[in-house]
Amino acid sequence: MVESAYPMITPDEAYECVVRNVHRLSPVALPIDEAVGHVLAADVATVEDMPPFPSSTMDGYAVIAADRSKERKVLGEQDAGHVAAFRVGMGTAVRIMTGAPVPEAADAVIPVEYATEQGRRVRFSQLLPSGANIRPVGHDLRAGERVLVAGQPLGAAEIGLLAMMGCGRVQVYRRPRVAIIATGDELVPLGRALAPGRIRDSNSHALAANMRQIGAEPIVLGIVQDDEDELRDAIVHGLGRADVVLTSGGVSVGRRDLIKPILGALGQVHFGRIAQKPGKPTTFATVNGKPVFGLPGFPVSSLISTELYVRPALLKMAGFARLRRPEITVGLMHDIRPGDPSRSEFQRAVVTWRGGRALARNTGDQASSRLRSLVGANALLRLPQGVASFRKGDDVEAILTTPQQGCLFQKAQAALRSRGC
Repeated sequence: MVESAYPMITPDEAYECVVRNVHRLSPVALPIDEAVGHVLAADVATVEDMPPFPSSTMDGYAVIAADRSKERKVLGEQDAGHVAAFRVGMGTAVRIMTGAPVPEAADAVIPVEYATEQGRRVRFSQLLPSGANIRPVGHDLRAGERVLVAGQPLGAAEIGLLAMMGCGRVQVYRRPRVAIIATGDELVPLGRALAPGRIRDSNSHALAANMRQIGAEPIVLGIVQDDEDELRDAIVHGLGRADVVLTSGGVSVGRRDLIKPILGALGQVHFGRIAQKPGKPTTFATVNGKPVFGLPGFPVSSLISTELYVRPALLKMAGFARLRRPEITVGLMHDIRPGDPSRSEFQRAVVTWRGGRALARNTGDQASSRLRSLVGANALLRLPQGVASFRKGDDVEAILTTPQQGCLFQKAQAALRSRGC
């Protein structure tokens, strides 16, 4: 049996090695409408008060609150976007629209629901105190206030806030560009008939989709045969076009597994084996400061290794502070016997919330080639090495792998708090 020259490390050691050896990308200035999903690279402070004038939060009548008369003369109407020369006095009111500037001397707005107007006279069924339904100057933002901080991911609310402040462009970390190379003489691209001994290339498409889900920009370089010169040229080409290179296949210990020695000649291989199932031969290297991941050829192995190691690397490069998925403790809904207790195993699973706790069942056959086992899964069960079997009802850790599972994490945290944990 051919033995790998690379020492076996744990999944946690592999994660720490990756995070230690990747770095944030240089910031770029983007128009705010192109910046959603990016991370701020610099603090943003407002230069003016918002609103810059006292404005009405209701359709109604601007009045002097100290005036206790229930009937008043209507001086006219103040619309949003215009400034009329009204001055409210005792016994008078100005009809006002939501968002309109409050007329001079007025200090309250009585909603239309409390008013009856007839013949330029208005009667109020209810009077309100000073400040009622008025948004004062600087209520939302104060000039000089630091509103957004570096490291803040930009969503719809943040983009709207930038627009409110008049920021048309913003400094953000750019999205990593990822070159994807599928290796293997057996691979056939879509649209070509399968010859004997051939299979279709699914990894290029799955990994490219995964990169888009993470927020990176995939550059698919296609299929490269198991030839040392062709593989080296493809990796060098990918390094020239991208910030990160992913290869799939060719990382085991067979005669045609050439990725590890090529990466060793081009740069530094940080690890070449992980004590996990699936994904044992996953390889991580840096070449001229750029990360290169040699992923296994089996589709499930490549996607799980991407989830555990490539995703955190890309998030760090893009400026995110939180790199890992949330994890919760789940109860098993059935017995599980790991395929190789000498390694940590990551089984695809569906986690649900029942009876005040999280429960999990795996997705059936966990073979590394069975891509279907990932379809519908929302978690990875982290089964620690050294345990030969797990029984129904046992507690294990689960990595929640879909954003929709945030509510499960929150329920689990709330349950812990309720128990005083």
